[in-house]
Amino acid sequence: MSEQMFRMFELAQQGFYCSQILLLLGLEAQGKDNPDLIRAMSGLAGGLGFSGQTCGALTGGACLLGLYAGKGTPGENEHPRFQIMVNELVDWFKEEVGSSCGGINCEDILGEDLQYKVVSVQCGNIVSSTYEKVREILINNEIDFDEARE
Repeated sequence: MSEQMFRMFELAQQGFYCSQILLLLGLEAQGKDNPDLIRAMSGLAGGLGFSGQTCGALTGGACLLGLYAGKGTPGENEHPRFQIMVNELVDWFKEEVGSSCGGINCEDILGEDLQYKVVSVQCGNIVSSTYEKVREILINNEIDFDEARE
C-alpha cells in the first residue's frame, strides 16, 4: 500500500469523507491546515449531503483544483485554464468511473450502501484515482502541487 493510500485510509478511519479527504491531502501537501474548509467540504459527502447526487470524489476533486487554481481574494484571478482543468476532470471521471459504475452519482456508485453512509473499498479507489488525476492536471498546467498560492 502506498503512503498516499495509507493516509487516505487513515483519514477515512477518522470519519472523513471523499471530498474532505481530497482537500485534506491538498492542504497537507501545502503545509496548511484549514478546519473550516474541511468542515465545509462535508456538505459534498455522499453526493451532496448523502442525497446520492454527484459523487463527492468528483466535486471534491473540482474543489481541489480550485484550491490551486481558483480565485480566492478580490485582487486575485483564477488560473486562465481553471475551467478547462475542471472540465478535463469531469470528462475523465465520466469515462473512468461513470462508465464502470453506471453514472457519476454517489447513488450509482454505492447503491444501497448509500443509506448506511458506508465508505467502500471502491470509494477509496475512486478517491485515490481522482487525487492522482487532479495532480496530473495541475502538473500538465505547470502548477506545483506542493506549493501554496500566495
